Amino acid sequence: MLSNQRRCDLIKLTCWNIAHRHAAWRSLVESDADVALLQEARTPPEDVADRLNATDPLNVNARQFQEVNAQKSQCMIVKLTDRVDVKRLIPIPLINARNGEFKSTHPGCLAAAIITPRDGESFITVSFCPEYEKPHRSTGKMSWNIVDASIHRVISDLSLLIGNQRGHRIVAAGDLTIYHGYGEDKSGYWKGRYDTVFDRMRALGLPLVGPQHPHGRQADPWPDELPEDSKNVPTYIHSSQTPETATSQLDYVFASESMADSVEVRALNRPDEWGPSDHCRIEIEVT
Repeated sequence: MLSNQRRCDLIKLTCWNIAHRHAAWRSLVESDADVALLQEARTPPEDVADRLNATDPLNVNARQFQEVNAQKSQCMIVKLTDRVDVKRLIPIPLINARNGEFKSTHPGCLAAAIITPRDGESFITVSFCPEYEKPHRSTGKMSWNIVDASIHRVISDLSLLIGNQRGHRIVAAGDLTIYHGYGEDKSGYWKGRYDTVFDRMRALGLPLVGPQHPHGRQADPWPDELPEDSKNVPTYIHSSQTPETATSQLDYVFASESMADSVEVRALNRPDEWGPSDHCRIEIEVT
């Protein structure tokens, strides 16, 4: 656990798609972060569960919702130190939710909490990870994996945490499973669809704050589909890749304009710091 020697005005978050890995849970115990924003998480292994405050965000006021999704990986927000207070916002299935409650369209795709430092102003953290979906069978495109549809549902849920045009304090981070600034096809079709995600977040007052180079190692060799002026940093390895050969950035951090200047983001994507998942950790410092 973290000692209390760090400056009192600095809160550290770690964003990580842990891909169901028990080893990732164990490494969190030794982390110097105050809060973990996790994706693709399930119940932590017994040998570290009592050292982590990893209460399932689906287990209050949504019992039948939890039973249906008991084996489903999900987003979680985990308190790691006593330097902060963490008040989880309990997601309620959209069909059952009332006005003023934290609505969830896709079970497990979004977790949120109010973070209150010992000394400092509270802010909301959000962990997100969309689902893959298939087009309707009438399209004949069942081979496609569609993810931006789920992302936009997640953004719709997230937008209900914004009650003012300006001045809100939100840090939202996770695995979007899409590319930023480029696509895999020459037509630009998917780039256009992916750009709508970043444009919509910016319109809500949540611009992208990273990770971008130099706050993370860039791909080497440089991938053909990436523009030469791109600041992307790889955060994900395909099954045929290693941290040394990673090329794809799928993980991103957004922050309210009112606090964007006090948020620093870095991809821990060097081979010696990658960690036991197919995604590297994203370090977020809030001052």
